[in-house]
Amino acid sequence: MLEYMHVRNLALIKECEISFDKGLNILTGETGAGKSILLGSINLALGAKADKDVIRTGEEEAYVELVFSAGEETKALLNEMEISSEDSSVCISRKITPTKTVFKINGEIVPAKQVKELAGGLIDIHGQHEHQSLLSNNKQRDMLDAFGGFEVEEAKRSVVSFCKEYNRLKSEYDKALESSSQRERQISLLRYEIDEIINADLKVGEDEELEADYKRMQSAERILNSLNEAMAIVSEGSGNDVSSMLSRAIAAAKKVSSLDEEAVALEDSLIQCEEFLGDFMLDAANYMEKLDFSPEDFERVEDRLNTINSLKLKFGNRIEDILSYLDEKSEELSKLENLEEYLSNLKADLDKAFFSYKESALKLSSLRKSAAKELSKLLSGELMNLNFLDSRFEVNFDTNEELVSENGFDNIDFLISTNPGEPLKPMKNVSSGGELSRIMLAMKTILAKKDSVDALIFDEIDAGISGKTAWEVSGRLSKLSKEHQVILITHLAQIAAFSDRHFEIKKAFIDGATTTSINKLDEKGEIEELSRLLGFDEENAATIENAKELKRRAKERKNL
Repeated sequence: MLEYMHVRNLALIKECEISFDKGLNILTGETGAGKSILLGSINLALGAKADKDVIRTGEEEAYVELVFSAGEETKALLNEMEISSEDSSVCISRKITPTKTVFKINGEIVPAKQVKELAGGLIDIHGQHEHQSLLSNNKQRDMLDAFGGFEVEEAKRSVVSFCKEYNRLKSEYDKALESSSQRERQISLLRYEIDEIINADLKVGEDEELEADYKRMQSAERILNSLNEAMAIVSEGSGNDVSSMLSRAIAAAKKVSSLDEEAVALEDSLIQCEEFLGDFMLDAANYMEKLDFSPEDFERVEDRLNTINSLKLKFGNRIEDILSYLDEKSEELSKLENLEEYLSNLKADLDKAFFSYKESALKLSSLRKSAAKELSKLLSGELMNLNFLDSRFEVNFDTNEELVSENGFDNIDFLISTNPGEPLKPMKNVSSGGELSRIMLAMKTILAKKDSVDALIFDEIDAGISGKTAWEVSGRLSKLSKEHQVILITHLAQIAAFSDRHFEIKKAFIDGATTTSINKLDEKGEIEELSRLLGFDEENAATIENAKELKRRAKERKNL
């Protein structure tokens, strides 16, 4: 259930807070007052696309916050998302700025995808023109599947899985058939590439070692000259080198240490320096010995690097990539060399996959047909309650068992007759806007009984109806609100009179700007708003009495 809503700086709304409750929550207001902004705010909080234009003029950001009471399924989903839910409420918020948008669930920043996933189990929103979806065969199939519940959902998942496997194998089979016409040419090309890589006898990491050797060989002369200079400075035997001067320093330090024991450490430090110089001379000599290479060695390294780099240009940026390419092409060559056997095995797998798909699709179709019979019976009854005095409804199946689709091979068409003596016809051919609104309400009423979603929002479900029909729709909405929370935007007094809570949406020009406000009406305010909805231009005793009578009759019907 939607318990609380807070909107700030969104379109015409400066700031408003609304607390909803169980039962039938009615929202009314003059045309253009901003009723659609409310529904838009909820949609935005639940992940609908938004741009910077939704931010109120002159403000830097817009904000929407919704608080729902959470059932066990919602708590389980929050747990899967690793989002804390200490109490039984869920807070979803969205902040929109010109450059970014931030969603939060219970204070934790989340992606829009998670918000949409969670919203599906919290609220069902029926927009102004959603009844037009009844004219789409795909939407009709989705509604039937939703009515079918868990069994249909499981069967459909199986169909999707087998369909994907069939399509994967079909693509592979078609590709193999195409390859057969160019088989010899492809085999020749693959063998050439494979032989080129195999003959190179590549080793992972050898390119890095060769590049280091090549760089060292290129710089060998400069390295040798620099090392010889360094070694001469350390020890050239002239008496002015570092080694000779260090020897003299050690001799002087010995004289000092012989006179004062505390100076022994100084002598030891100089001796360690002499040892370090000896190590340097030994290491430098060994390093210079490694630099002793022949022109043939340099040419060998250069040629090997050229070979490896040539392969990199053709098959991958690293030796690992080249070897991976080798494995891939070797497998492809094996398939081509054994193409007839490969095609035969693939065709057998493809036939098996189609058989599995067909079995699952047949099961789905059977479940749909069983659900369709029950739906037809229930919907016909619901339509009677909505002032369709003699209506019939059936679901027609056009089944193509050769069709491979993630939705199975059923094409669904809702057939209806709304007048006595008329034959059943596709819904898109016979239904007016007002009839579609009532049919959608009947469908939502039936689906709501199957659905765990507690909150239902209807935006002008009363489009195209009036008089007795409006009264019957009112009664049905009131009955629905005993099992679910219903939030309804309406223009009809007959429907508004059934409210458990009535909110008025008003637009005013304040401080140089247009502002929309939403306020809960008390008993007096509700009667005044009903009077306005009845079409009276001014209040007087008679119009108020008419509104009171309408409210009284609505209460009587609600209590039946």
